[in-house]
Amino acid sequence: MTNKINIENHPLISANEGVRPTYVEVNLDNIKYNFEQIKRHVGSAKIMPVLKANAYGHGLVRLALFFQELKADYLGVAVLEEGILLREKGVEIPVIVLGGILGNQVPKFLKYGLTITASSIEKLEQIQSAAEKLKVKAKVHLKVDTGMERIGVHYYNAENFIRTAFKMKNIEVEGIFSHFANSTASDLTDAKRQFARFEKVLEFIEKEKFEIPLKHISNSGAILQLPQANLDMVRPGIILYGVYPSGETRKTISVKPALTWKSRVVYFKVITKEHSVGYGSTWTAKENTRAVTVPVGYGDGYFRSMSHKAQVLINGKRYPVIGTISMDQIVVNIGNDSAYNNDEVVLLGKQKNAEITAEEMARWAGTIPYEILTNINTRVPRVYISEWK
Repeated sequence: MTNKINIENHPLISANEGVRPTYVEVNLDNIKYNFEQIKRHVGSAKIMPVLKANAYGHGLVRLALFFQELKADYLGVAVLEEGILLREKGVEIPVIVLGGILGNQVPKFLKYGLTITASSIEKLEQIQSAAEKLKVKAKVHLKVDTGMERIGVHYYNAENFIRTAFKMKNIEVEGIFSHFANSTASDLTDAKRQFARFEKVLEFIEKEKFEIPLKHISNSGAILQLPQANLDMVRPGIILYGVYPSGETRKTISVKPALTWKSRVVYFKVITKEHSVGYGSTWTAKENTRAVTVPVGYGDGYFRSMSHKAQVLINGKRYPVIGTISMDQIVVNIGNDSAYNNDEVVLLGKQKNAEITAEEMARWAGTIPYEILTNINTRVPRVYISEWK
């Protein structure tokens, strides 16, 4: 049997009071399986699990500690505050903040032993100045822009950037990286063009004999479709959590979804003919209809744009959500079937032989699976299950 192992610290609940009826269940065994599948696929390349946006909705701290147990080589986060939190919660392995920084943040990077993304000569100078004052060496990864046009020195200006970095006495250049814009597409022309640009930069590094241990560019799409880009380290994100980055991406690695979003029936009623449901009265019963109320809504990240499209699972069967999705509640049409207070409702994931996937929910919401996962609000508790530990 799978055992519930802990509830992530949460302001609205405590473990001895049980959990809110609406919660996310994270299967750590599936995440371990996905990690091992990726590790096998990429061979000798190191692995940097990406934990941005609350670990894609799965819980930043618990997942960071779990990947540390799995002996991940590095962890990637988006902002400084995420990195600080991981250090304060006992994460000891290397952590890089992948996003842009401001100069006044550098002392905190150094205080907490976080790796810095250096994206310009100006940033290098700011890092050098702070590190020199504190009499420490700052670990940095140089960011080269090969086609995203977000942060990083353009690949055609990278030579001076790299030379400048190696002149800085208080900077240790541990890595250099770029990021793919289109590695999840079926047409990899653009991704291959970006990789060729990055390879030119790496050729310059080799020619000039600059020692940079970690060269990395592969995200989830590239891990699946461009094995030549794996280099020294890969940065899996959404595939670690068991979701493929797009419908076009080739599924060269088997992964298992780790997240199930659950709730429970809290009210049963019969909606009589010609009575309407919800704000705006957008759904009206054509005949007497049984319905249940479920305590979840767009305040939890259950997109309002899914109104009149979404379905849920009750007793292994699909039922439509009716009326406009409210901030905290939805109404589900169960037709002539029966459901009772406290019956489990699956919003995302499997129940018996039925399943609602992140990809399907994304179609209802008019978005992508990434947004479905990362928008599950932090007021929704995360419960972790595993047979492994």
